[in-house]
Amino acid sequence: MHDGGHTTRPDTLTVEEPLEIRVAGKALTITMRTPGDDFDLAAGFLVGEGVVRAAADIRSIRYCAGATADGGNTYNVLDVVLADGVAPPDASVERNFYTTSSCGLCGKASLDAVRTTVTWPVGDDPLVTDPATLAGLPDELRAAQRVFDRTGGLHAAGLFDADGKLRCLREDVGRHNAVDKVVGWATRGGELPLSGTALMVSGRASFELVQKAVMAGIPLLAAVSAPSSLAVDLAAELGLTLVGFLRGTSMNVYTRPDRLGLQPS
Repeated sequence: MHDGGHTTRPDTLTVEEPLEIRVAGKALTITMRTPGDDFDLAAGFLVGEGVVRAAADIRSIRYCAGATADGGNTYNVLDVVLADGVAPPDASVERNFYTTSSCGLCGKASLDAVRTTVTWPVGDDPLVTDPATLAGLPDELRAAQRVFDRTGGLHAAGLFDADGKLRCLREDVGRHNAVDKVVGWATRGGELPLSGTALMVSGRASFELVQKAVMAGIPLLAAVSAPSSLAVDLAAELGLTLVGFLRGTSMNVYTRPDRLGLQPS
């Protein structure tokens, strides 16, 4: 309906379906996600929780057959088998209920539970980029969003090098899922840690997105919207450069401005 008139036509909508992730047959979490790149999503999720650190830590990922009453496969249940010697997820990681597409942090027992041991400290990462390069990332991200153009309803996460070249982009109805898909892509490709890179996300920068970036060894996280106070606190604690409100040539640099050639005032 527009200006008092109306028309009837089909509309393309974003797909949102549950994905249950199991480890060795035991349910770990159920997240609402946009189908696609599910293996990357599972691998990235496990990296963010400190369960795996490399492709070799995962023996296999497969869809569970017979997920429906009639024996069909809905492709909404994944089972991950870890390699020998890789410890299973700690009980505090388990989220035996739905995680909404807007919030991956819900269900954590406490903030202490998400301060997972960091495998690759990012505080000493030598990444240096300039504000002009960073200012171009939102346009690069938007230009690469194929599904968003049809639906207008997806978040995106993009991995860039120091020169602003896009290495990987993933879209999902949940911003944390989009990040997991990027990290999972890098994990399965043997590219962790992601030193010298920047992660650009649509929407806001939450505590959990900072955690996911740090766990993958990414030293810079930028968002088009605001960070949370906990996101800033964690970024400062771990040495991550956190940028918010990145729009055009304007941005707020909350932590480690030295990576952009800036000095704290």
